[in-house]
Amino acid sequence: MLLAIEWSVVGIKTAQFILSFSILVVLHELGHFIPAKIFKCRVDKFYLFFNPWFSLWKKQKGETEYGIGWVPFGGYVKIAGMIDESMDKEQLKLPPQPYEFRSKKAWQRLIIMIGGVVVNIILAIVIFIGIMYAWGEEYLPAKGLKYGFYADSLGKQIGLKDGDVVLKIGNKDVKNEFKIAGEIIVSEAKSITVLRDSQEVQLPISDNLIRELNKSKGEKFATVRFPFIISEFEKSSKAPEAGVKVGDRIIGIDSLSALYANEFFAAMKNSSSKKTIQLKVIRNQKDTLLIKVPLIADGKIGVHPVTDFDKLGFTVETKKYSFAEAIPAGYTMCWNTLSHYLTGIKQLFTGKAKASESLGSVISIGGLFPSQWDWQTFWTLTAIFSIILAFMNILPIPALDGGHALFTIVEMITGRKPSDKFMEYAQMVGMILLLGLMAYALGLDFLRLFK
Repeated sequence: MLLAIEWSVVGIKTAQFILSFSILVVLHELGHFIPAKIFKCRVDKFYLFFNPWFSLWKKQKGETEYGIGWVPFGGYVKIAGMIDESMDKEQLKLPPQPYEFRSKKAWQRLIIMIGGVVVNIILAIVIFIGIMYAWGEEYLPAKGLKYGFYADSLGKQIGLKDGDVVLKIGNKDVKNEFKIAGEIIVSEAKSITVLRDSQEVQLPISDNLIRELNKSKGEKFATVRFPFIISEFEKSSKAPEAGVKVGDRIIGIDSLSALYANEFFAAMKNSSSKKTIQLKVIRNQKDTLLIKVPLIADGKIGVHPVTDFDKLGFTVETKKYSFAEAIPAGYTMCWNTLSHYLTGIKQLFTGKAKASESLGSVISIGGLFPSQWDWQTFWTLTAIFSIILAFMNILPIPALDGGHALFTIVEMITGRKPSDKFMEYAQMVGMILLLGLMAYALGLDFLRLFK
């Protein structure tokens, strides 16, 4: 199994994950650090990643030790007089000091605790504004879907056919044909309307389809159909020697029709046991040729298709934003992303998604990054993770920022401060819950890898 892993791809994905995660963690912890210093709390440590037993790097500056740990599951600031993940109880045996967290007013402690969440939300909005301004919004309208969709297994279950164009999801017109499956999931639509042979046809959607789409991460429903026009050859390919050229459009393999890329891949699977195949190609948009091509390893011919939709004649549109226009667009994108995430959480409780299929650890998160460095995708994922980090941290669970904030709000309402012993036990319970959840998610990822 290890030999089958493309380690260069793993390296690129890992580098993007570490950079993204480092940005999120450092800025989140700064959200605690800065108000703590403003309210004159002593901050003993500021760490990227956790450092049980030893640190990869550390430096003392003033009263604070800055460092990098070796366990990439987060980071922390250790504020004097606060029960946190370090579980340092020795300082609590002494009388409260003016520079300690526990000596500060409740409203000051609340600001310190929610500072990280606030920074993560602001960061997401800023990143989305930058994305809108730098790249705009790319989408494929229904009129630009030149060859319709290829209906995959889940699409066929509801009656979708090759060549269909999705016009509506529920009662809402489709804006971007690239995001059909995702829109079905987040809207929990009951039907879609497709254009088939110049007629509009409505197809019903069951809760089971949404459950299966969640399970497959939006795959196995439908993909944009496009012709297989050769863009390049692998070094081991024997197709150029046989007479195949860049720009040739493949329309058949042996006796099988292969007008589109999906049909080409299906036909190649059926021909994998052969030594040679006969390609039927169109050259210069007019000449039809039959060319015998020897197969290489794994029953392939070593060719890659054009995947640039503009070059394939699709009407891909890009909406550009001025900086002033990007601000509301980025803000809207941030809250839409949060809404979609909350829908996913809700679906865990309504049965439209399963925790065992949806949860993942750092392995799953790292796998979301592209196999080639792409700054637009990198910043988009970083913004999404920033929103998720903010939401997860504000949950009213002991050991999380939201748990500490909840206890502080209760104190502000009742006028009674929870005892240090209560906070200690609450922190322990919260840590056990979080570590258990992390272990469960990591276990699920290892099971997926072995499968």
